[in-house]
Amino acid sequence: MRFNSISRIAGIAALAGLVGLAGPAFAGEKADIVDTAVKAGSFKTLVAAVKAAGLVDTLKGKGPFTVFAPTDAAFAKLPKATVEGLLKPENKDKLIAVLTYHAVPGRVMAADAAKLANGTKVKTVNGKTIKVFNKHGIRINNAKVVKADIGCTNGVIHVIDKVLLPK
Repeated sequence: MRFNSISRIAGIAALAGLVGLAGPAFAGEKADIVDTAVKAGSFKTLVAAVKAAGLVDTLKGKGPFTVFAPTDAAFAKLPKATVEGLLKPENKDKLIAVLTYHAVPGRVMAADAAKLANGTKVKTVNGKTIKVFNKHGIRINNAKVVKADIGCTNGVIHVIDKVLLPK
């Protein structure tokens, strides 16, 4: 009888796993910003940069943060030497400045950005401002938001087609 109960529990647990009812990695469960970026698979360069900058714990923290996340294709548009240079340990401060220029405090959804006056300046985590344009889609400076409102447990990601470089 005991064996039968254990088998039944194991079978239910296996079925729950198959239909996505068990564990945080299954469908329907939100992850933090870092884990969401890793899972997407199109942010390998961004994730490597976040790790090199020592910002993983911050972006896995409580937040909330709004992150404008450039894809690997966006990083590929930069000169190769730029990305390689930023990833060097001696340029960690510059890398942090670039990455924190891609984030604003709070959870800002696309609908919120659409309500702003076109060209509104918004302060980023690094203290510099970005401009939000909302005519003909949402743009951050000269980067187009290609996918908006990817919800995370500690904020939101908006995918952009260019890397933002602070001036």
